[in-house]
Amino acid sequence: MEEKPQENRVVGKIAQGQNIAAIARLAEILKTTLGPRGMDKMLINRGGRITITNDGVTILQDMELPHPSQKLIAEIAQTQEKEIGDGTTTVAMITGKLLENAKKLLDKGIHATTIVKGYDIAAKFVLEEIKKLGVETKTDEVLKKIAMTAMTGKGAEGSRDKLADIIIHAVRKVGDGKEVDKNNIRIAGIKGGSIEDTELIEGVVLDKQIQMEGMPRKIEDPKILLIDFDLEIKPPQMDAQIQINDPKQLQSFMESEKKILENWFKKIRESGANVIFCQRSIADPLQYHLSRAGIMAIRRVSKYDMEDISKATGGQIISDPEEMVGDIFGKAGTVEEIRKSDNFRILIKDCKNAKMNTILVNGTTDHAIKEVGRAISDGLGDVIAVVKDEMAVPGGGCIEIELSRLLMKF
Repeated sequence: MEEKPQENRVVGKIAQGQNIAAIARLAEILKTTLGPRGMDKMLINRGGRITITNDGVTILQDMELPHPSQKLIAEIAQTQEKEIGDGTTTVAMITGKLLENAKKLLDKGIHATTIVKGYDIAAKFVLEEIKKLGVETKTDEVLKKIAMTAMTGKGAEGSRDKLADIIIHAVRKVGDGKEVDKNNIRIAGIKGGSIEDTELIEGVVLDKQIQMEGMPRKIEDPKILLIDFDLEIKPPQMDAQIQINDPKQLQSFMESEKKILENWFKKIRESGANVIFCQRSIADPLQYHLSRAGIMAIRRVSKYDMEDISKATGGQIISDPEEMVGDIFGKAGTVEEIRKSDNFRILIKDCKNAKMNTILVNGTTDHAIKEVGRAISDGLGDVIAVVKDEMAVPGGGCIEIELSRLLMKF
């Protein structure tokens, strides 16, 4: 018989001590990544993938956390990332220190519920006091300083002045007063060029390339058609046999498929569309005819990308060929394919009143692009949060020191 692994059950003060110690160790690891002199961590997963970063939530996501209490800290950091987009390392560190201090109180015989009640009173007091210590952030000058602070100590620090301007421009473009949806600002990357080449695209960037030779690579003032059905004759889902007794029957069968493709091409031409984004496949013969007609066609675009294109261009996603009429087309300034080294991207640019913008990060390596993307994400989160509240507090630890002094007095 196979022996079951031994199980150890830990309860009471021993369990409390082990939980606190595990979280304190995690906070100690993250502590050295904080601030302008923060150090990067190199993480290697079991598949051999290497990540170099000082972004708290990325470290917690990529680390193997064996202890359940450490996994709770990772969840707290992910919540902070989702709500704000920055401050994940600070959250983990403060949590670790609160628990370390709680351990000292537990050792003195103070009950856990009493400690929690004390922390709750302190939290309410701090939330009231912090409102008095905030400064107004209505000007772009203040917002730029906040964005630059968020990127300090990260891979984007050398270009943070330009990136901060891009962040503020993006937030102003998609925002409606105080309400800014971070999901409407995408971060994409392309290997080639330097970080200084990073730009804001008022529209969408697709990780795609044009497959058919001869198709136009750039179209000005496009009329965009968004299609959510196959432009290809698909085999039946169930097993089927077609018995042909005469060569003419085979010819007739092939002609029927050809007529279907010709009918689709005719409808596209009559609609006036000159750019097609298809969520599914496009038959090669149809692509050839579209190419001859000067129509750009991109196939197998993800549902996520299709929705973003619709949001940016105002186009309607159709699911039937008969719907290629009326005011369903998307509009933009330009749709073009760009190439850097061996990397291709499709840019849908200069969309009027676009509620979807993309920051296109340039970099020499994939690591550099990802790290700059994480820095931009932090800056975006902070600026969006500040635009909503129109208030911010000084950084560098001074607000924590002031709140500590007020708490001691309280």
